[in-house]
Amino acid sequence: MFDFLIQGFGVALSPLNLGLAFLGALLGTLFGALPGIGPINGIAILMPLAYTLGLPAESALILLAGIYTGSEYGGRMSSILLNVPGDAGAVMTTLDGHPLAKKGLAGPALGLSAVSSFVGATIAILGLTLFAPLLAEVAVMFGPAEFFALMVFAFASMSVMMGKDPTKTAIGAVLGVLIGTVGIDSGTGVLRYTFGMPELYDGIDFVVMIIGLFAISEILLMLEHANRKDSDGDIPPLGRVFISLKEVLYCKGAMLRSGLIGFIIGVLPGTGASVAGAVSYTTEKRLSDKEGTFGTGDMRGLAAPEAANNAAAAGSFVPMLTLGIPGSGTTAVLLGALMLYNITPGPMMFSERPEVAGGLIASLYIGNLVLLALNLPLAGVFARVLTIPRWVLVPGIAILAFVGVYQLHSDLTAIYLMLIIGVFGYLLRKLGFSLAPVILGYVLGGLMEQNLRRALSISGGDVEILWRSGISLGLWIAAAALLVLPWLLPKLLSKLQPSGKPLEQVEDD
Repeated sequence: MFDFLIQGFGVALSPLNLGLAFLGALLGTLFGALPGIGPINGIAILMPLAYTLGLPAESALILLAGIYTGSEYGGRMSSILLNVPGDAGAVMTTLDGHPLAKKGLAGPALGLSAVSSFVGATIAILGLTLFAPLLAEVAVMFGPAEFFALMVFAFASMSVMMGKDPTKTAIGAVLGVLIGTVGIDSGTGVLRYTFGMPELYDGIDFVVMIIGLFAISEILLMLEHANRKDSDGDIPPLGRVFISLKEVLYCKGAMLRSGLIGFIIGVLPGTGASVAGAVSYTTEKRLSDKEGTFGTGDMRGLAAPEAANNAAAAGSFVPMLTLGIPGSGTTAVLLGALMLYNITPGPMMFSERPEVAGGLIASLYIGNLVLLALNLPLAGVFARVLTIPRWVLVPGIAILAFVGVYQLHSDLTAIYLMLIIGVFGYLLRKLGFSLAPVILGYVLGGLMEQNLRRALSISGGDVEILWRSGISLGLWIAAAALLVLPWLLPKLLSKLQPSGKPLEQVEDD
């Protein structure tokens, strides 16, 4: 394990990769600070540029992973200063972060957020270092049937835990699977959903898909809300940003507990930072809120979701690197980046491409230190990003999106397809659908189909192979339990409800 980590640091400490880790952390913080941009849009825009520049796979992944973790740091700024979450994972930060800013503690709130993010990410990166190689050794024993059952579990987990409406989440995942089937069937050579267009024979390219779905739809939303005032006031004065040791020690329990919770939730496929933030905040509130100060500007209420968000971001690399299953929407995009380089994520990557897996894990340690060093003294500089007007921001994102796709394909058809997908993504967002399940379905659908075909080919068409082994049977049972739980739990709670006690209190208990 330690030999593997030493080899990774040998890759991550090269001058090129050190510079890319710093650049990724810087750009990620900027992307995260802008409301609505977030890590997925940042990675979607820069991924084709990194590929066309000819960066090695490990270097490109270090850059994109730096953007991911940096966005989790940056997303707290608009939440604390403007009461506008930078992304879904920063929603819980607004509950105590913005009240602290209103009390004149905007600087200390940003400082505490940076320290909490550092602690949570460190816990998760240590967990990633310890458990990823071990899980990879177990995953080597997985056959096509086990991987198919794992995909089913991932879809079940995503449907229950991602988004407010499980039905819409499931529909979004199915739409993603359908989009992923466009093109020539690799097994039979049959054309699927090409409508006689030769441009679709190779399917819908991953870069076109993510830039259209996220960046273009975000541009359309920005144009729609061009005249709307998002925040409830101007940016408050920051004052001091560095926090005292006493304030850090006051929140140490919240940071450590939430970092562990965030890592565990991040490892589960299809959950991500938004679930981790909500669970950690409610847990910490029940454990620590004896005076009823959570929601009015309690530092522990800020530290908990910030530690959990960053821990979940690092934890989501575990299923991606070891099983080839994205732990979140952002790692689904990173998984697609690996596929651009013809690298198959999964347990064999640790032995076949150790420079990629080891370099990425080592770069997370370096990037975490860089982010803390950037975000404490330069919080005031990053806060100025929030004042960038939309008439500058929208054209800038559009130029990067169009240039990125055209550089990769040199074909106007890809541009038109990107715009069509962008309008489709915009309509989904207007209807209340989350786009993360769509991209997860797009990525997982092809892998699921491949493993299903391999399993049935091995068994001669006997479907019992899909649940014959103990591992696959356990995954099927876990998936069924996840799908049944949301409907079964309310009925169970109503039967357990004591007389005279409100059902909401029983649910809390």
